[in-house]
Amino acid sequence: MTNLKELTWEEHKNAERQAFVKELMGGISVERYCDFLHNQHPQYNLLENFARLHSLTDVIIAPKIHADILELEKQLTDYKPKIYPVVKEYTDHLMKIKEDPHKLMAHIYVRHMGDLSGGQMISKRTPGEGTMYQFDEDVNILKDKIRTRLDDSMSDEAKVCFNFATELFKQMSVSNN
Repeated sequence: MTNLKELTWEEHKNAERQAFVKELMGGISVERYCDFLHNQHPQYNLLENFARLHSLTDVIIAPKIHADILELEKQLTDYKPKIYPVVKEYTDHLMKIKEDPHKLMAHIYVRHMGDLSGGQMISKRTPGEGTMYQFDEDVNILKDKIRTRLDDSMSDEAKVCFNFATELFKQMSVSNN
């Protein structure tokens, strides 16, 4: 049994404390949520493509994020997504670790376990169908599949991933002011 959750608890809590997360959980506008998805998609897409090369993917979300974007954009006129600088920083980081399945798994843990857990609450508060948070398999089974691949040595890289997620939340918070 891994202590990865405990080892990354502070970073997890820091991400949850961001103003954008409160906006997300409190009922977010279509445009703001669409911006969020536009920023999430390239990150998930690249991560999942690299993870697939190492047979690390039990959960694939990028195509569902894309479907959610297309659905929401139908409701918006003259919409141009805002892409935040941290997205390029994160994808650049993924390029550096793409050959390391251990580090990629730390990112799968942070991103996908969050969607399998908190994502269930978020989906009830966001516009649209929220297919990003709908899974073809039981959520608990998917979580168990991810947990079997984890170990405590992934904590440093998981913290890196949490910090990138937190930075996106910060950048989105600033842009709303």
